[in-house]
Amino acid sequence: ADMNGTAIENFVCIIFNVSFMNCTWHVGSTASENTQYFLYWKTSKKGDFSGCQNYIEDNFGRHTGCTFENVTIKNKKARFLVNGSRSGQNIQSYTEIIHLYKKLTPPLNVTVNCTEASHDCEIRWQPPRTSHVKRQNCFKYEIVIESK
Repeated sequence: ADMNGTAIENFVCIIFNVSFMNCTWHVGSTASENTQYFLYWKTSKKGDFSGCQNYIEDNFGRHTGCTFENVTIKNKKARFLVNGSRSGQNIQSYTEIIHLYKKLTPPLNVTVNCTEASHDCEIRWQPPRTSHVKRQNCFKYEIVIESK
């Protein structure tokens, strides 16, 4: 059987709101409707792969992603493996070591004080909550001011 094009594509994992992680992918270009994918991952070279507990599915019931809770990443790399089957046949597996991409929560306690007399505004905030950044100077902030 030809397995070309059955492996997943566009695999992306994002950590958000401190310790949640979403991994998503597209089904292979030649994957049939009865193809099913399974995700395993680990965060160190040793250790065992653990499987996804909470899959995201498409209209055919195929797994196209996974959501994780309570994710802590000491080193920023994780190893992922996605394999699958269709009616008993194995399909191309996909493996990747990726640097996890983190979308941070917004800064906390943002306050804006403007004085009309001097046309000055003072904006203050505290760093976002994270599980992995210890030093304050690691953060970069961007302020977008829209005039209304």
